[in-house]
Amino acid sequence: MPEKKRPAITPNDIKNRILDAFTGSDALVSVAVVALGFLVATLLIAIIGRKPGGMYEAIIQVVTGISRNRSMEWIWNPRYIGEWLVSSIPLILCGFSMAFAVRTGLFNIGAEGQYIAGLTAAQLIAIHFPPIPVLAWIVAVLGAIAAGALWGGIVGFFKAKFRVSEVVATIMMNYIAFYLHRIITLRIPGSNTHRTPAFSPEATLASPFLASLTNDSRLSYSLWLTLAAVFIYWVIMRKTRLGYSLRATGLNKNAAFYGGISVNANITAAMAIAGAFAGLAGASVSLGVFSYGRVLASFENYGFDGIAVALVGNSTALGTALAGLLFGMLKSAQPLMQSRQIPKEITAIIMGLIVVFISLRAGVRLLIEWQMKEKARRTSAPRAQAHDVPTREEA
Repeated sequence: MPEKKRPAITPNDIKNRILDAFTGSDALVSVAVVALGFLVATLLIAIIGRKPGGMYEAIIQVVTGISRNRSMEWIWNPRYIGEWLVSSIPLILCGFSMAFAVRTGLFNIGAEGQYIAGLTAAQLIAIHFPPIPVLAWIVAVLGAIAAGALWGGIVGFFKAKFRVSEVVATIMMNYIAFYLHRIITLRIPGSNTHRTPAFSPEATLASPFLASLTNDSRLSYSLWLTLAAVFIYWVIMRKTRLGYSLRATGLNKNAAFYGGISVNANITAAMAIAGAFAGLAGASVSLGVFSYGRVLASFENYGFDGIAVALVGNSTALGTALAGLLFGMLKSAQPLMQSRQIPKEITAIIMGLIVVFISLRAGVRLLIEWQMKEKARRTSAPRAQAHDVPTREEA
């Protein structure tokens, strides 16, 4: 029997398939807007008279450690990979703080304050706890997680009990955490306006193995803590009754209440768990990157950047982790771009564009849905006329 010829694929077929994929996959939307952000940045670099290839060389150097020296010889330095991961870790954890709240129908702008609460607790414990190997840093990390959970849980309690807006409450709690941090840290004996006395080596997250593996980078045990956080986030949201009730609360509080779910308890728990992730970020920076406590002069913006990370990652475990790696890559590439005569502000422009394009996702979907409805209307009109059925306009 002769083989049936496959129908030729028309441009409209390709367009429809792209539209179907675009409306059905949040991941594809994120990939598209990231690519669009890099495309716009490439055009900007070309407009100001610089070579766009320098930006991509810097990014490749950060991600792979491969670069060329002045003699145009290829060299490999894994230190760049280690520092990329160091920059990404707090972004991933603060991204989880925002993402966890979003999945429960809340908007956690307070990850910065929860991060500072965790950082402050970790520093206090690292300085005052006896220098017992392993136990010292475990207690410091748990203290940071508890401090972040407390700071987020307070907001969740007021939201559940008194219907206080979590947006307003978390903004105020950010400033309270920051000034409390300065008051408490400056009162540590031996502290000045910049730093505290050094931690004992037993209280830090420093990992000689990871440092040697990445050519003496600052990569520490916080890498394993972050991987554990990714797994815990996924398990809670996908494999537990708590995650189901939290997601149900986020989708429809009234339906969840009539379904027997304790909405108020879920709101408080969600904000506490979100704060715990940000508190862990504080510990990862204070104990993993520095050997002494710091007196913050301003917000470090990890919590605010975490909002963008969660948006790009669609508030999923894997997506948020990948978005954190993306933003960490851009931050790590800044000095390398500058060395290639590319303004470091380009990375901030890329991150801003990605967030703007992600925020326009709803508008893009509405436009696509409108196009699909128009196509369906145009397709149905000839059929209606063929059967003498009046169209909607004629009716």
